[in-house]
Amino acid sequence: MSAAVHLLRLDPLGSLTLRRFAPLHAVWDIGMLALAAGTCATAAGVWSLGRYNSWLLSLHGLALGAFGMIGLSPLVRGPLGFRPVSLLFVVMSVSLGAFAFGAVQLLRSGTAERWLLIVAGAGSIGFSFSFFAVGFGWIKLGAPHSYWIWMSCYFGFCAMFMLWLALRLLSQHLCQSGQREA
Repeated sequence: MSAAVHLLRLDPLGSLTLRRFAPLHAVWDIGMLALAAGTCATAAGVWSLGRYNSWLLSLHGLALGAFGMIGLSPLVRGPLGFRPVSLLFVVMSVSLGAFAFGAVQLLRSGTAERWLLIVAGAGSIGFSFSFFAVGFGWIKLGAPHSYWIWMSCYFGFCAMFMLWLALRLLSQHLCQSGQREA
């Protein structure tokens, strides 16, 4: 949902087709969505504490929640530089990549799930390098809406990974409980 709000927020002056769906207080809504997603990721990490390097999932959730708090905090006024935001994104992407690489070690070699985790981990680490480089000004993004597109790509990437992870854990639970049909 956050990726969609980011993309709908692109043109504040005018795209008639997309802008009418974007809320007027998009920063507040993005903050609420990020805080809710961060809370869920932190809860998932705490719920499976001690298994599967779940503390990395909790770290991802805490950084995502901190990103959400930036938009909700009354202490943040006016424009905010991208460096603090990019560092939160670095923490989010590194922790998610490390979580994916840690999960790879638990699977048999050659399985499709193993390759998907390797690609997801590499993609997340790639995002972390890009967030770091842009945050410190080594790479300049052209227009201001490039930041929104870029963050939307990362949020979409995270959403796909988290949904896949949830479906995988659900199917494992169903297999263990004997409820899954052949």
